[in-house]
Amino acid sequence: MLTLIGIPALLVLTLYWGGAVILARLLGVPDGPGSIYDRAPRGWARGMLRVSGTRVVVHGAERMHTAEPRVYVSNHVSWYDVLVLVATLPRYSFVAKAEIARVPFFGAAARAVGTVFIQRDNRKAAFASYEDAAGMIRGGRNVVIYPEGTRGRDYALRPFKKGPFVLAVAAGVPVVPLVLHGTIHVLPRGSLWLRRGRVDVHLLEPVDAAGLSYDDRDRLAGAVYARMAEALRIEYGVDSPPHRADASPADARPASPAVRLA
Repeated sequence: MLTLIGIPALLVLTLYWGGAVILARLLGVPDGPGSIYDRAPRGWARGMLRVSGTRVVVHGAERMHTAEPRVYVSNHVSWYDVLVLVATLPRYSFVAKAEIARVPFFGAAARAVGTVFIQRDNRKAAFASYEDAAGMIRGGRNVVIYPEGTRGRDYALRPFKKGPFVLAVAAGVPVVPLVLHGTIHVLPRGSLWLRRGRVDVHLLEPVDAAGLSYDDRDRLAGAVYARMAEALRIEYGVDSPPHRADASPADARPASPAVRLA
């Protein structure tokens, strides 16, 4: 029953809020705290959470309330992870795979609210996108990224891409590790069967990236991975394999000096 209600609700909410931000961009409405570009994603996500009967419980909420911009790094097991984080986190932009930009209407709406799309198989384009994201952070906006790259089928962590930690080093801001639990019950990967449930969001102790260089990216990734793995083990009895960075063409040393990594 929830699925029968959820699909029409998703279409209506996406058309309403997505249309609002696309129109705002076309009319040149300025961005800023409390603008339509902040309100629309939250309205969209919170509407879907209400429709599905999803209860979100935030642990460590004090780590969101800071004037300093941050990079939020989260595990990823369900499409509902996106809704939960959109509804929960303060002023932010998502870093997402380029394929999402090609989804009709939704891609345009995501771009309008400041989503940064990464072409992971194109090193030059990927680093240009990471530099865009670093510029947003330096301008005061948080960035949210999934270092595993794609959704998993269970809560055990998978290898992290290096790119997100190159971004954190470039911006020189703290990385806040996030652990989500409960979204597999609400909407498992590969399923359209939506269920009511509780989702827990754990904001863990930040890892400082200030003063780090490009060569420190693996160490930074390992520290973040360790905190997330420990939280999953202590809170939910989930064991993750030892940290192993997962390289991709986008993770190699940038060819352009425009990417500031010192």
